[in-house]
Amino acid sequence: MKNQVKILAIILLTTTSLLSQNKKENRMKKRVINPWEWQNERSYVQAIEVTKPEGTLYISGQTAINADGKSSTGNMKTQLIESIKNLEKVITEAGYDCKNIVRLNIYTTSSEELFTCFDVFQNWITKHNIKQASTLLEVKSLFETLKVELEVTVVK
Repeated sequence: MKNQVKILAIILLTTTSLLSQNKKENRMKKRVINPWEWQNERSYVQAIEVTKPEGTLYISGQTAINADGKSSTGNMKTQLIESIKNLEKVITEAGYDCKNIVRLNIYTTSSEELFTCFDVFQNWITKHNIKQASTLLEVKSLFETLKVELEVTVVK
């Protein structure tokens, strides 16, 4: 009986170890493709390859709209901060992590005004160690009084 228990224990440990190793091998992997270095100063990468994701979250553009649905009339910096907070809330509520943002598009009514507070965006990118492909677009207008909108794709 003792030998059977030992054999079962060995089988259980071996199976657990193999399952654990297999789980690690099947985890999502991200690979950054950066043929140059100049974009590093601009807080984005040229491309991200994702293999073996568990899930992909496509998030609508997040803006400076409060919990009551009221659009901000604040300046660009205030709106950028609120847009980031709203984005983080959606990501967290969905069970994802900011560090796994792989695509981030920025829409703004004024690139010039956005660049005066771009450090807010860059500090947020650094804080979460985000490596994302990005596009910045200046548009004629956004909804109501909004100045900036952040659209992302996140993987798990």
